Amino acid sequence: MVTYTGRENLVKELPGKVDFVFISSFTEAALLSYALSSLFRSRGALTAIGGPHARCYPQDAQKYFDYVLGFTDKGLILEVLGDCAQHRPVGLHLSADHHPVRLPGVSERWKFIEQTLRKAPFIKIVPLLSSLGCPYTCDFCIDSSVPYQLLDTDEMKQDLRFLLGKLKHPRVAWHDPNFGVRFDNCMDAIEEAVPPGRMDFIAESTLSLLSESRVKRLKRNGFKALLPGIESWFEMGKKSKTGHDTGMDKVRTVSDQVNMILRHIPYVQTNHIFGLDSDAGPTPFELTKRFLDLTPGSFPAYSMLSAFGQAAPLNLTFQRANRVLPIPFHFLSNIQMNIKPRNYSWPEFYGHLIEVTKYSYSPRLIMRRFLANGERIPRWLNVVRGLSSERFGRVAYFAEMRKRLERDVSLRRFLEQETMEIPQYFIERIRRDLGHFWEWLPEKAIRHNPNAYLVSQKVHNPPDSILCARIA
Repeated sequence: MVTYTGRENLVKELPGKVDFVFISSFTEAALLSYALSSLFRSRGALTAIGGPHARCYPQDAQKYFDYVLGFTDKGLILEVLGDCAQHRPVGLHLSADHHPVRLPGVSERWKFIEQTLRKAPFIKIVPLLSSLGCPYTCDFCIDSSVPYQLLDTDEMKQDLRFLLGKLKHPRVAWHDPNFGVRFDNCMDAIEEAVPPGRMDFIAESTLSLLSESRVKRLKRNGFKALLPGIESWFEMGKKSKTGHDTGMDKVRTVSDQVNMILRHIPYVQTNHIFGLDSDAGPTPFELTKRFLDLTPGSFPAYSMLSAFGQAAPLNLTFQRANRVLPIPFHFLSNIQMNIKPRNYSWPEFYGHLIEVTKYSYSPRLIMRRFLANGERIPRWLNVVRGLSSERFGRVAYFAEMRKRLERDVSLRRFLEQETMEIPQYFIERIRRDLGHFWEWLPEKAIRHNPNAYLVSQKVHNPPDSILCARIA
């Protein structure tokens, strides 16, 4: 197994002669995955892709892999290895009916976990899952239609005890979409397996789950960071437990709760989404600033609304409205929106993003966060993140995009959907980032059909008249 973080010399890391290569990839790394598949295929290997990109864009991935895997369990892997054949020019798309009911435990995966931990420079964190799927139905989310299931708590206890025997003071990040939906089950397991003060935990949760009594219990059991989703000041009231409150009323309610959490948990990252159809004008951005004024200890994380292929039901709505742009996969991260905004021009939208990002990670707010957090690691993590990836990373990218919109006609026409031609700016960035692997990138891989999900639905659900004609 090769864990690629972006810093390694991947040419040296890759194995030579192999028969079958499995790649797991987010969409942002899809083009690198396609290039790797091309390289290994040239050496005679079969290739398979799984993970988020395979679930979101199976039709595109089928052009470059022999197997494209959606939900994957042991039975599906055995089926693939039993077939073990080339499927070209179109790969075989396979998926289990649902997530696995159990996952390999930490002891089974330790040689892989240990390899990854060695690459972590300072803070070493072990990823775990206590559940799969999500009980909420946010229609923009990849987990919105995936049934929630709690994993075996006895196996959770075995994992935690194993880590206590391997690491002096383990740090665990629960990667559940919403940790603590079955709160008592999870906390009972942690309390039984981990003595007080022996392990630190991080979890992504939902404000509606985080009452003060629960937050105090999390504190007693070593939880050092929580990442609740706020998403919108005008939507998702159920997740934030704000009911029908919107706008400034929701800001005050959420701020009160986050401040309560910060009295017990030293690090809280609040997750926000910009570009939702309910957003208009400067109001969403100004409300976010007011929230930061009222909640000095929270660290804001911003994402742009994007339609990742067939990840979420809402994506069909955007595709039917012809609002999804064919922005190359390489740029589809949480800072690049691939949906044409409903209520903003592109320059206006980037202008608001620049302003709110500069405000959020200004020296004044970074210092307020530093003073509001009492523990050393959360304090300095806020400073380092605020100055590096957020202030200098995001602001620089947003500013570059706005400048280019003013002078790069090809980019402006592309984002305005006046042309499907990929701007040279994107191509050159991809060429630079892929380096050696650019030569292995298939010629047409930079381009994809942004409406492939919609097309697949029409193929699988033809109109009645067409269906009758075929039967006749």
